[in-house]
Amino acid sequence: MSCKIPDNIRGVILDMDGVLWRDDKPIGNLSNVFANMQERGWQVMLATNNATQTADQYIQKLAGFGVKVEREQIINSAQATAQYLQQRFPDGGSVFIVGEQGLVTELERAGFSVDPKDALAVVVGMDRKVTYDKLKIATLLIRSGVPFIATNPDKTFPSPEGLVPGAGTFVAAIQAASDQQPIIVGKPEPEMYQQALKLMGLKPADVLVVGDRLETDIAGAQKIDCPTALVLSGVTTREQADAWKPEPDCISEDLSKLLGL
Repeated sequence: MSCKIPDNIRGVILDMDGVLWRDDKPIGNLSNVFANMQERGWQVMLATNNATQTADQYIQKLAGFGVKVEREQIINSAQATAQYLQQRFPDGGSVFIVGEQGLVTELERAGFSVDPKDALAVVVGMDRKVTYDKLKIATLLIRSGVPFIATNPDKTFPSPEGLVPGAGTFVAAIQAASDQQPIIVGKPEPEMYQQALKLMGLKPADVLVVGDRLETDIAGAQKIDCPTALVLSGVTTREQADAWKPEPDCISEDLSKLLGL
């Protein structure tokens, strides 16, 4: 299950959940993985649809695995959602959130308060403390005409126990109750990848995107013509990978195997 990484690659954009770890368990020796990428001279960016944590929390998590990264190397769907809201509502205001503290923190940093009263938008992400009241308020606001924004469509989330409900599960519930389609900000929409490319100063053809989910990580990269590598350490099976068209440029058991470690 090996493949040759193109010689022209000068940077890599990595998904995190299912690529670097499952919940709190690292996938492979991440210190060696990042040292190898540094030896290759690659710039490294991390881009995840997970909006439950802030960039600072990801820095701490990686440090616990022996990896040092800077805040500027991390982009998640909470940050992308904050940027989207700033563009749409430059004066800020209140929003209603179905989501966790990482999403709340990023939106507050961007000038938004969390309040259903006069809400400019309903923002939905993964929420492990969701309540019926939250779902009800979100549904009523959307039915009244308030924009429905989803951080990402990932229906599941890889954990050591197996696949568990992800943000897309909560998005689907509110979509069913409100009869409205959400505006999706995270992958497979290309915004996060385009932001990463801009920060690296590289062309799409020179940046390898590594992910574990076909319909978000790989599809989003293919939209902007980045070479892709699918790892089978997260949510995707080999059978699903073989059926995907256009097929990823590389398919590997995990990130270590992809790098030949």
